[in-house]
Amino acid sequence: MSIFSPLPDRKYSVIYADPPWNYKGQKQHNGCDNEDTGGAENHYKTLSLNDLKTLDVPSICEDDALLFMWITSPHLDQGITLGQSWGFKWATVAFVWDKMRVNPGFYTMSQCELCVVMKRGRIPTPRGSRNIRQLVVSPRTEHSQKPDEVPDRIDLMFPSLKKIELFARPKVLSWNWDSWGDEVASCR
Repeated sequence: MSIFSPLPDRKYSVIYADPPWNYKGQKQHNGCDNEDTGGAENHYKTLSLNDLKTLDVPSICEDDALLFMWITSPHLDQGITLGQSWGFKWATVAFVWDKMRVNPGFYTMSQCELCVVMKRGRIPTPRGSRNIRQLVVSPRTEHSQKPDEVPDRIDLMFPSLKKIELFARPKVLSWNWDSWGDEVASCR
């Protein structure tokens, strides 16, 4: 029995995912004498890498497809492993999000988050704009809420391809995106 609700019965060329990474209870804080913001599990259900691997993403992918996946720095190795388990190969870092706010880290102050791109087969066609900037400078808002301009940039790159957001928040991105996840009622 799957821990996930069924995926759509469609094929997509672009998968946009923000997996609910498990931090094993690790908390996030706002610095000395400031309130603890809690860990990810205080905001949504988190999953282990092994659980995430069981999601049948290959069943919704075209032969030529791209995976744009958000990976926090502590989970970079797990993110690449997850993408590979879903049938994708490493390509590059698609976006670097400067959150304009610094959080304490174990080694350096944490300020950026990565959205990598992995591919299955060839880069899907037709393509749109090829001059999309990698750096996104946008203030952090609610916990795990990603900047709206990233899917907008993906739309510019691949305006006519079928796209889906996995682990979506309640907001549907736009008319040409489907959404799937615990926080959305249904696809689309």
